[in-house]
Amino acid sequence: MLIGVPKETKDHEYRVGLTPGGVRALASAGHRVSIERDAGSKVGFSDADYRAAGAAIADTAREIYACDLVVKVKELQQAEWPLLRTGQTLFCYLHLAPDPGLLQAMLAARVTGIAYETITDRSGRMPLLIPMSEIAGRLAPQMGAAALTMANGGSGVLLAGVPGVAPARVTIIGAGTVGANAARIAIGMGAQVTVLDRNIARLAELEQRHAGIRTSHAEPDALEAAVIEADLVIGALLLPGGLTPKLISRNLLKRMRAGSALVDVGIDQGGIAETSRPSTHTEPFYVEENIVHYCVGNMPAACARTATLALTQATLPYVQTLAGKGALAALRDDADLRAGLHVHDGHITYRNLAEDVGRAYIPAENVLR
Repeated sequence: MLIGVPKETKDHEYRVGLTPGGVRALASAGHRVSIERDAGSKVGFSDADYRAAGAAIADTAREIYACDLVVKVKELQQAEWPLLRTGQTLFCYLHLAPDPGLLQAMLAARVTGIAYETITDRSGRMPLLIPMSEIAGRLAPQMGAAALTMANGGSGVLLAGVPGVAPARVTIIGAGTVGANAARIAIGMGAQVTVLDRNIARLAELEQRHAGIRTSHAEPDALEAAVIEADLVIGALLLPGGLTPKLISRNLLKRMRAGSALVDVGIDQGGIAETSRPSTHTEPFYVEENIVHYCVGNMPAACARTATLALTQATLPYVQTLAGKGALAALRDDADLRAGLHVHDGHITYRNLAEDVGRAYIPAENVLR
């Protein structure tokens, strides 16, 4: 199979879809791999490294999108939409629910879109989402600490406090992979941490792991109180393939202390607050309703080397399967891989996505016959 890896075009997105080691594994199996020039240069992988591993270097993205299987990291940016080709397979984070333009472009081009973020394993976990969720969760308190500084419009509260001065109060909404990792780092930084979730077992696990953590069932009254008292709120919710529920209204945000901060990790699926809108690594912070917002949709790109290595070691086995069997046969044979199929041949094949955008849903099994 002909496999293409483009250079990412999202703001400050330096991750790359395959490492030279991944290219070598694919080339040794007889596949042809094309890498766009300088695609891995920011994370320490030169074009010479890729050539030595068996890849061809392409000068343009158009050459990459002529390939049968395109492997990348983040969702396509608008300039890439015209490059889509009928019959090809796109394998990356798709995040289609909050991006109707991209969804329509993929449906019109009749491509096969397989989303990293909803592929499952036999235990029901999401192995291609977990490594980036771990990184985003660990970054969230650090970004929140920066948001609280006066230079960024914050209240000037130090997350850790100092002797005789109380630490910041951090409220984390969601106790999944992002929330658990955010709690770990925030506690390590010395903050007073409260985690809310509807899964009591997850909350119990956090209490066993971290002395001094506070947990609460995420009922509306408890969530409201925890948000109002917080210096920093971290949105760590996930609805696989669908829009993040808007649990923080504008009116609730107004009741927080001026200069408090919100880090919305789920912004790539729409965000947890009514005031959330995508920001970038170039301009990561904005102030609305006197609250400093950090809503960067590709947080792990801040640690692109670590993130690339963590992501590609998880994705490579799936790339090998897609290339070895062909995308359609691989999807038919593997229900866990099929859980990542969001669009195929002009149809939406993921229920949460279809419901959120108000379009018809066709089960993947029906369109793969």
